[in-house]
Amino acid sequence: MKLYSYWRSTTSFRVRAVLNLKGLDFDYAPVDLLAGDQRSRTYATLNPGKSVPTLVLDDGTALTQSLAIIDYLDAVHPVPPMLPADPLARSRVLSVALAVATDIHPVNNLRVLARLGKAFVANDADRRNWMHHWMAEGFDQLVALLPAGAGFAFGGKTPDLADVCITAQLYNARRWGVQLGRWPRLAEIEAACLALPAIAAAHPEQQCDATREACT
Repeated sequence: MKLYSYWRSTTSFRVRAVLNLKGLDFDYAPVDLLAGDQRSRTYATLNPGKSVPTLVLDDGTALTQSLAIIDYLDAVHPVPPMLPADPLARSRVLSVALAVATDIHPVNNLRVLARLGKAFVANDADRRNWMHHWMAEGFDQLVALLPAGAGFAFGGKTPDLADVCITAQLYNARRWGVQLGRWPRLAEIEAACLALPAIAAAHPEQQCDATREACT
């Protein structure tokens, strides 16, 4: 398998974490979003959305959208599971994961920030305020959806899809200077996840393209 990824991408972080948790080998192919690699004709053939991540299977099949990729990986490589078997528990985990993936992330991505600057003349302070507003609103929602407890989001012995999505999103929050003291439960989930070597190795700062080293 080959994963097309950008080191800072939280969607890519999710997939890297799940690949590592499941012990799956993959080749890493960096896509420099700032340089516009995602808009190249070759890459757009793999991913018509011109986004990351893209997972290319050994037979050449290209999968896009992080949650769809994770769903495939969970179906083909079910251990450890990213979603519970129980329908109600599964729905609750998905509600948190989707709150990150569909409520928080879409208004916080690179394309939206670029459009704010180009169409609405937003400056750096405006963009930062935008990011803080939507992340704070989203984090309040996450905390309301989570059960009381400690450790992983839903009290499992291993992280699930909710844990992975929260951990990736908190990386972006820290990058933009969001003070997380208001949401200690989220920071606790992040700490539990990053204590695992598989997720720590998937962290953006650990990727070869983070330091502009040659990715082989």
